[in-house]
Amino acid sequence: MSKHLRAMIIVLLVASCGGGPQTAPRDLDNACTILKERPDYLRAFRATERKWGVPIHVQMATIHQESKFVADARTPFKYVLGVIPMGRQSSAFGYSQALDATWDEYLNSEGRRRAKRDEIRDASDFMGWYMNLTRDRNGVSLHDARNQYLAYHEGHTGFSRQSYNSKAWLVGVAGKVDSRSKLYERQIAGCRLRGW
Repeated sequence: MSKHLRAMIIVLLVASCGGGPQTAPRDLDNACTILKERPDYLRAFRATERKWGVPIHVQMATIHQESKFVADARTPFKYVLGVIPMGRQSSAFGYSQALDATWDEYLNSEGRRRAKRDEIRDASDFMGWYMNLTRDRNGVSLHDARNQYLAYHEGHTGFSRQSYNSKAWLVGVAGKVDSRSKLYERQIAGCRLRGW
């Protein structure tokens, strides 16, 4: 075997071991299918539910809206004159689409310097942390996917000022998150998952 061929094989092997799938699960409308296809998601969501009290279906509906379960999701680029890219619309990244500043606040608060936004366990733990702050600061139940999402999107201060009321599109999105959360809840109740 030539040196060149060996080097190519090594590169391919290293690339194929790169930290798990970056693509979304196949059927995003079925919670059971998602959790069966990605057992690491189930472990992460359960850990967050135990630690923070945020139901699995609320976590899943929020992640669906934020990233469609794509680990390295980013916001689109902004363009000048329609063609020149001028950076991304925001610093949101990963499953939870956490902004840089909010992620840093989480890392400092929880002492989790090695946590990564493109790791499902870290992203779901972040959501549990944030949604608990929403409950504590804004009185929103951890089971209330609609208002948790509005606070997640607008921030705690924006939510308390009801900034979402001037954004009909956002209120519509929050309604979809709520509907999906209820759909996932019904589906999960009937799931036959290993260790469920």
